[in-house]
Amino acid sequence: MYIIAMVYSLDLRKKALSHIESGATIAETSRIFGITTRTLSHWLRRQKQQDLAPRMHGSKPSKIDNEKLKKYIENHPDSYLREIAAVFSTTLQAIFYACKRLSITLKKRSPSTKKGVKKKERSIFKN
Repeated sequence: MYIIAMVYSLDLRKKALSHIESGATIAETSRIFGITTRTLSHWLRRQKQQDLAPRMHGSKPSKIDNEKLKKYIENHPDSYLREIAAVFSTTLQAIFYACKRLSITLKKRSPSTKKGVKKKERSIFKN
């Protein structure tokens, strides 16, 4: 799914460019139509290339299935990112951002912090 953001219609583009072709300057056209001069310059360049239609922008859908990732992490909670990336045939960064998007943390904790600090360890830290 692509997301289109702040797109001027093809009709408005053609009207603005025909106004420039009729003899108006880019600055005048910019003031009349409320479009920046830079945008009008891009449109003129694209008109010469016969490509004036709006382009699609946005993010591509994720290649990692969220449900499969959640299920895999539930079944393998001690897996490292590189191991998960190998299973899903993707990069480490892709797994990292997928986990971040799903609010999944993979932080490993040592056994002493899971149950609290033992009494013997407390006495070591006091000295």
